Amino acid sequence: HLKAASDLGVPLIGVGLLYQAGYFKQSLSRDAWQQETYPVLDPDGLPLTLLREPSADGTGKPVVVSLPLPHGRKLNAHIWRADVGRVPLLLLDSNVPGNDDAARSITDRLYGGGGDHRLQQELLLGMGGVKALRVFQRLTGCPAPEVFHTNEGHAGFLGIERIQELMSAENPLSWSEALAAGRASTVFTTHTPVPAGIDRFEAVQIRHFFDAGLAPDVPVENVLDLGQENYEGGNPAVFNMAVMGLRLAQRANGVAKLHGVVSREMFSGLWPGFDHSEVPITSVTNGVHVPSWVDPRISALAHEQFGSEADASGRWDLAYNVSDEDVWKLRRELRVSLVEDVRRRLRASWKKRGAADAELRWTDKVLDPDVLTIGFARRVPTYKRLTLMLRDPARLKALLLDPQHPIQLVIAGKSHPADDAGKKMIQDLVKFTDDPEVRHRIVFLPNYDIAMARTLFPGCDVWLNNPLRPLEACGTSGMKAAINGSLNLSVLDGWWDEMYDGENGWAIPTANNDASPTER
Repeated sequence: HLKAASDLGVPLIGVGLLYQAGYFKQSLSRDAWQQETYPVLDPDGLPLTLLREPSADGTGKPVVVSLPLPHGRKLNAHIWRADVGRVPLLLLDSNVPGNDDAARSITDRLYGGGGDHRLQQELLLGMGGVKALRVFQRLTGCPAPEVFHTNEGHAGFLGIERIQELMSAENPLSWSEALAAGRASTVFTTHTPVPAGIDRFEAVQIRHFFDAGLAPDVPVENVLDLGQENYEGGNPAVFNMAVMGLRLAQRANGVAKLHGVVSREMFSGLWPGFDHSEVPITSVTNGVHVPSWVDPRISALAHEQFGSEADASGRWDLAYNVSDEDVWKLRRELRVSLVEDVRRRLRASWKKRGAADAELRWTDKVLDPDVLTIGFARRVPTYKRLTLMLRDPARLKALLLDPQHPIQLVIAGKSHPADDAGKKMIQDLVKFTDDPEVRHRIVFLPNYDIAMARTLFPGCDVWLNNPLRPLEACGTSGMKAAINGSLNLSVLDGWWDEMYDGENGWAIPTANNDASPTER
C-alpha cells in the first residue's frame, strides 16, 4: 500500500506499531507440531530513524507520546520513522525507559497477548497514532492530513482521539459537532468476514481505561455507545471495534466485490430497515505491489522483448509476441530455482526435527524441475482448508505418482499461535508428506516468509486456493502467483470471484459455508 502510494505520488503517511519480535519464527517438532520462537528485533539495526526534539547537534531527546492508564500509570512510546520510498511510516515503540515492565511489553508481538494487553495495543495504535502524527507535523512542517483511513477496527480509537482534539480545541466543538466533523474525514476498511477476526472487548474493560482520562473531554458513555452491538443478534455487553470503526467513518469498504456483499449483510444491523443491498459499505479490491513481487527474470524478459516503456503505456498485447520457447525456457529456470531452494529448506527443517545428515540424502532428489508444480502458501486458519487435499489420500497419492503426468506440491503456512485446530491441520499434512513413498513429490516448508516467497511464487505453475466460500475476504497470494506467470486453481472467493474469466485459470466448484460439510 505504501509502496504503491510512493510510486503514484499519493501524499500519504502510514502509522503502525514497532513490534519487538514481530510475528513468530515457525519450526516443526519431531512429531510435526508447530513450534514458535520470537527473536527480538533491534531497531538500531533496521532502516529506522528515531524522532527527536530539535537540537543544535541533532541529538535531542527522543519524542515521547504518552497515554494515561488506570491506577495512575502511563503508557509512553517513542516514534520511529521508516521511509517507504517517498512515504513516511511512523512506528510506535513502547519498549522505552520510563515505562514499567507491563507497559514496555505492549508492543512485544503481533497478535500477542489478549484482553487488556490487546486493548492497550489498539489504544496506542489509534490514539497514540494520532498524537504521533501531530508530533510529525510539528517537527517536519508537513500539512495536517485531510483524510484518516481506519484500516480495520484495530486502529478505530483514532476517531476518539480526533474527537477529543476537536472538543478541547481553542474553539471547542460539542460532542455531536466533533463526531460529525471527524466522520466527514474518515474512511474505514473491514478486512474479514470471519467474526473471530474482529476484536471485541467487554464494555467494562473500555470503561476502565477511559475512566483513566484517555479522552477527558469525551463522555465515556458516548465512547461505549459507538462500539455497542445494540442491534438484533448483537451482544450489548460487548464493545466491537469494527462497529465503532463503521460508526466513526463517512465511507466504508470491504476488500473485494464479494466481500463487499458479505460485509453489507454482516453489518446490516447497524442500518435497521435497510435492505442488505442498500447498506452503505462498498468495496475496493486489494492488490499487490507488482515491482516487489514479480521475479526480476520475468521483468528482464519483458524488457528485452518489447522495451521498458511498454509496461508504462499499458501495452499488454505485446506479451503475445514472446515466443513459446522463451516462455518455457524461463518457466523451467524459475522452477529450477524453486527446487534448489526447497531442497535446502527441507533439509534444514528435518535437521531441526532431529534427523542426522546421514538420513537426509533423499532430500537431494526432492522435486523435479520438469514436473508440473502446484503451490499453496498462506495463513492456516481452518476456513482456508489446508487439508482438503487429504480428504482422499489415495487419490492424492495417485496424482503425485502418476507415471505419465505426475504433479508435485509445495506447501507453506503458519497457524496462529493460539489456533490448535490450524496446528493440527499442519501436523496432519506434514505426516502425509513424511511418507517415503511420496515425500519426493510433496513438501511442507516451515517459516513461510518473504524470502521463501521470492522463489515459491515464480517457481509454481499452478496456484491452489480452496477456502470455505465466502470466508476469504480477498486473498492476495494468487495475485503474486499470477504476475509471475502461474495459473490460479481456486474456489470463486475473494478476488478470484471477480477476476476469473474462464480463460485465465480454473474455478473449483464449491458450495457456500452454510451448506453441509459434504456439499462443501
